Amino acid sequence: MPTLNLTINDRPCALEIEPNTLLVQVIRESLRLTGTHIGCDTAQCGACTVLVDGRAVKSCSLLALQAQGTRVTTIEGLGTGDTLHPLQEAFSVCHGLQCGYCTPGMIMSAAGLLATKARPSEDEIVHALEGNLCRCTGYVNIVKAVKQASETMIAQGARS
Repeated sequence: MPTLNLTINDRPCALEIEPNTLLVQVIRESLRLTGTHIGCDTAQCGACTVLVDGRAVKSCSLLALQAQGTRVTTIEGLGTGDTLHPLQEAFSVCHGLQCGYCTPGMIMSAAGLLATKARPSEDEIVHALEGNLCRCTGYVNIVKAVKQASETMIAQGARS
């Protein structure tokens, strides 16, 4: 079996995996990081979105070995200890979540956007999130949360 070497949430990781193992399976089953959700298995819903080298990627559509040598960040890797990331805080404050199933994927897609664009327009936020489905909200508060997080991060001098 091949060995997968990557850094996940700032921790080096080496695992023997089957060649056909998906990144989402490694994250959830091997590493027990269950904040990354599996929704559709077809890369349509975005619930499995993580950052791979800072770019938002649907982990159900990526073979784990394609992530060889990369830095992967999951929702668990955004905050530090008891401190929420500005996106996590804004989703809570702005009521950008209801059932919460899509929330980790939404936040990770937004983190990918904010890593490249500190103050995105509403259209840019909508475009960045268009691959993420939510069945509970009307997306209005999600967009509002991303805008608020953007302003907070600018004020803090932080990048996702």
